[in-house]
Amino acid sequence: MGADLIQSLLRRPAGLVSAILLLLLYGAALFAPFLAPTVPSAQDLQRTYHPPTALVWQDGRLCVRLYRLVDPSTATYQPIAGQATPLRWFSEGPAYRLFGLIPAKTHLFTVEAPAVVYLLGSDATGRDVFTRLLYGAGISLGIGLVGVFLTSLLGLTIGGLAGYLGGWADSLAMRLTEFLMAVPGLYLLLALRAALSSRFPSDATFLLIVVILSALGWAGTARVVRGLVLSLRERPFILAANILGQRPTVILFRHLLPNTFSYLVVAATLSVPGYILGEAALSFLGLGIQEPSSSWGLMLGQAQDIKIFMLNFWWLLTPGAAIILTVIAFNLLGDALRDAVDPRFRLPGR
Repeated sequence: MGADLIQSLLRRPAGLVSAILLLLLYGAALFAPFLAPTVPSAQDLQRTYHPPTALVWQDGRLCVRLYRLVDPSTATYQPIAGQATPLRWFSEGPAYRLFGLIPAKTHLFTVEAPAVVYLLGSDATGRDVFTRLLYGAGISLGIGLVGVFLTSLLGLTIGGLAGYLGGWADSLAMRLTEFLMAVPGLYLLLALRAALSSRFPSDATFLLIVVILSALGWAGTARVVRGLVLSLRERPFILAANILGQRPTVILFRHLLPNTFSYLVVAATLSVPGYILGEAALSFLGLGIQEPSSSWGLMLGQAQDIKIFMLNFWWLLTPGAAIILTVIAFNLLGDALRDAVDPRFRLPGR
């Protein structure tokens, strides 16, 4: 499986590029405190809607241009001619905990105060968009992985038991999946989140969204796994296991369910974008991640002001570009994985 997967990705440049892009995105999210020059909550009301700072080569070093505010009403900044401050590499900055555990102060790059570096500009309160984008990736991308894991686990277990046991267990499980699939997902998602929002602190919102999305998403996986188990349980190797007297639990978890993993790998990859978009929709509507945390959907929700479009503060829409790239990358990777794990989808001569 591993060799086929690598060969399939190498034969399909789109899948390989998508895999590399996703690795870079998840790596950036994992090391966000180190890569970011500051913390996401750091505000500077004197530099609201600051444009991305230009990088220049000066005096043999990479430097950041300095700007002055020309018109506060339109947040117009102009670079100060001939003035720049050098970037400091692997320098000390605001304290953080790497991976949430290791206390550290070293950042990849900073600038000496009072100068600032805004690679992607600043928002309405002068917070660094690049820093918030990195920290937001941890939540937006993490929700997809955790949610798909729970969905796959529920769908695999319930669908496998329903297909193998049959009878009343199969009927009960399928009626439950039909009910969940018949309910409009977006409206149920909004209703549950709105009803439970007052009962959870903001730091528990991440877990709440994951649980809600997982509770709504396992039904489709369970139905497909049930169908696969129904087709597999009459195969000769399953009949032989029954004749040898193996227990039903051993047959189910050792012989039946492992043969559905190829489907689950593809389905999980293609399902991650749904969780990312679900979190983005909730946060965009104000029902998802709350301040002081950061997510891509929350950042897009804060960019709804008409002033942003009228004055062309394009850098505040970069979370939308990040969501689009991530969704496309997962879809292309899912196609490549499908070709790798299912011979029926392999192209002749490829």
